[in-house]
Amino acid sequence: MTSLTVRDVVNVVDQYAPPGLAMSGDAIGLQVGRLDKPAKKVWLALDASPEVIQAAVEDEADLLITHHALLFRPASKIDTGTARGNAIRTALAGDLTVYAAHTNLDIAEGGVNDVLADLFGLEDVEVLDRSQNERLRKLVVFVPESHHQAVLDALCGAGAGHIGRYSHCTFNTTGFGTFLPEEGTQPFIGQAGQMERVPEVRLETIVPERLIEPVVRAMLEAHPYEEVAYDIYPLELMGKPYGLGRVGNLRHEMSLAEFATCVKTVLGLPYIRFGGNPKLMVNRVAVLGGSGGRWVQKAIAKGAQVLVTADCDHHVVAEAWQDGLAIVDATHASLERPVLHRLKKELESAFGETLEVTIADVDEDPFHWV
Repeated sequence: MTSLTVRDVVNVVDQYAPPGLAMSGDAIGLQVGRLDKPAKKVWLALDASPEVIQAAVEDEADLLITHHALLFRPASKIDTGTARGNAIRTALAGDLTVYAAHTNLDIAEGGVNDVLADLFGLEDVEVLDRSQNERLRKLVVFVPESHHQAVLDALCGAGAGHIGRYSHCTFNTTGFGTFLPEEGTQPFIGQAGQMERVPEVRLETIVPERLIEPVVRAMLEAHPYEEVAYDIYPLELMGKPYGLGRVGNLRHEMSLAEFATCVKTVLGLPYIRFGGNPKLMVNRVAVLGGSGGRWVQKAIAKGAQVLVTADCDHHVVAEAWQDGLAIVDATHASLERPVLHRLKKELESAFGETLEVTIADVDEDPFHWV
């Protein structure tokens, strides 16, 4: 049996948070180490800090997956006399691979901002700031009538046929397929050397570009023919939007003070600060994990009464409130750390007991409360 590798784990991370979603210039992917080594133990953390790297190496982890990059800018030197340089030395000496998923994990479906929207109980959630739309493909396959439903179910089960909130969206046209099996073939229908004319269904559906490979694989496994006739066409249609932040509606309206207290409780913070009238009634909320002060106007344009984010300075909060938007300013780490639990579940679901997944038990918030 082939042993699990770091590359296998990274492939699952990339499916969950596709690198193509990352913002231009973002430092993501392999930071330190190699992908072709065995993987038995994985650590998850926000930062590849010296403390996290040391703890991961001491625990004999094979891979450290972080949200923030260890090497954000090109390094002209690695000075092992500095804390960061020594951390890189420690990772290399311990054969620890470090891999980063940053804005791709922020933007991804089920990523940082979707997790926050779930935690705060938002409904009818949409993207706050669209950066791109998913590319779509049309898949057309010709299937004998006897296996039409089986192939349709396989395609849709693998992720094809989704349009908005509708699944299993297909179009089906009956007709006749012809083929002449040559010598050495083992046709599902007919005999070698005899022309066949078979009732078939032209089955067509929409597939997100990122799912083409698994969808085609599922189709081929369900299709009875030795040689499957199918086509894939590029489309100019706008697929699912992707971008930073989310905006949605609360199940029950509440005051800004009550909502801020709710955010504090959900994130496990001892204190929290907010800007705005404590008595303001809130029902539409924008969230953006990390530093989100630049998205004030986007939140206002989406009809939000409050933006939950981090690292906002005096002027950002004051001007936002003057424009009618309250801000709940949590800590950067508290808004991003919850996604690690979702990523842990993804990896455990993919690999089960063959992979040990640990969330770093190291305080990653540089701030302390007094």
